[in-house]
Amino acid sequence: MQSLKVHPLIACPPRPYLDKTSYLLRTSDAVCVVGGLYLSFGYYGVAWEGGHTLAAVVAVLLFQVIAGSQGLYRPWQIGRAVTELLTVALSWSLVVPALVLLALGLHPSHPDSRVALLCWLLLSPVALALCRRLLRFALTEFGALRTSVAIAGASALGARLARSFQQAPWSGVRVEGFYDDRARERLDSSVGSVRGNLSDLVERVNAGAVDVVYLALPLRAEPRAQALIHRLADTSASVFLACDFGGFEGLKTDWSSVGPIPVMSIVDTPFQGASGYLKRIEDLVLGSIIMGLIALPMLIIALGVRLTSRGPAIFKQRRYGLNGDSIRVWKFRTMTVCEDGDKVTQAKKNDTRITRFGAFLRRNSLDELPQFLQVLTGEMSIVGPRPHAVSHNEAYRGEIEGYMRRHIVKPGISGWAQVNGLRGETETVEQMRRRVEFDLHYIRNWSLLLDLRIIFMTVFGSSARKNAY
Repeated sequence: MQSLKVHPLIACPPRPYLDKTSYLLRTSDAVCVVGGLYLSFGYYGVAWEGGHTLAAVVAVLLFQVIAGSQGLYRPWQIGRAVTELLTVALSWSLVVPALVLLALGLHPSHPDSRVALLCWLLLSPVALALCRRLLRFALTEFGALRTSVAIAGASALGARLARSFQQAPWSGVRVEGFYDDRARERLDSSVGSVRGNLSDLVERVNAGAVDVVYLALPLRAEPRAQALIHRLADTSASVFLACDFGGFEGLKTDWSSVGPIPVMSIVDTPFQGASGYLKRIEDLVLGSIIMGLIALPMLIIALGVRLTSRGPAIFKQRRYGLNGDSIRVWKFRTMTVCEDGDKVTQAKKNDTRITRFGAFLRRNSLDELPQFLQVLTGEMSIVGPRPHAVSHNEAYRGEIEGYMRRHIVKPGISGWAQVNGLRGETETVEQMRRRVEFDLHYIRNWSLLLDLRIIFMTVFGSSARKNAY
């Protein structure tokens, strides 16, 4: 299992030579979408009309908004080719319904228009993914964006910065070397060789050997950084400040401004703006489909609960939802008790309170099905951190740092912790801490692709049913 620790490395302001690749990607995507529509119409002999221009513009704008929210225009994050292809296909699939509705409203006059549109909708994700891989290959092989970078500060931050550049060969960035005034024993062991001190760096810049300087000095070394910036003021080199905010244990790091003052988020929800709308659309679309499939089974289960034990079919328990607000989570009753007070005893293996029919429901997570109604109402999400009983929240929030950060997003029916086997009874604080780590990992790394992966693992994975009793 990959490490859950995330140390954000922020360059401020953004690297202009890397941002060029973002513009190239956006341009490439726009050309693929518009060019694909034009070629499809040309192949089927369909005349271009005003409505087709509208469809092309809508497709480009929607795709770029959705793809942007999924990180497809972050050029410093390469990722695996398969992951990028799947994310492109997923982003395009969310554009398709809007284009279908638009096509129905336009009432195309040419008999082959709908065939051409279908061809465009099916082939566009293939063209988008192929063009992206070709563009990255070209940038890597031909070094279209050659830039010489020097790192001031032989620190752990500087070493990570260098590795980030080395992992993005297509960016054309060449790390010229590290420079630091400190004695060798004070330098970070992961840096390796140091080319010289800060005076040597200034000389290299003046000689034209360095295009960009990154300051990776500790925050306490502000006077040294100021002095270096002053000395570099007489050169044409770009100077950037690399900031390491890993010590703050943040969730989501992003830059914004309050008037002229730059600020950075340390703890924030990933579901802002377009991402929030996409998450809600995902819940509504998938939730509606799932509800259509499980409506009849839910009625049968409710009847089974009532016939096999005394008490209500639905059990409602107070739990914390979004922003720590109290909600009542619905479940099919699986026990002979309905605990919802200041003390709630977690279910244990061979728990005598669990009914025979309830054991079957819990083992297959069927007791959670009523929560899909709460997904449609907006109280919950299909995927997210599992909500705990209020009494458990109050017990653990003082024991585990960052515990309540789970509640900056909606609680989910299934989550990253659950599909990795971290469910059921938590006998120790360490077990709950591990579960919280997985929940926070999900929040830091959210994407639609990750949601679909969790849904797939919930249905077909064996770990999702581990400790289910």
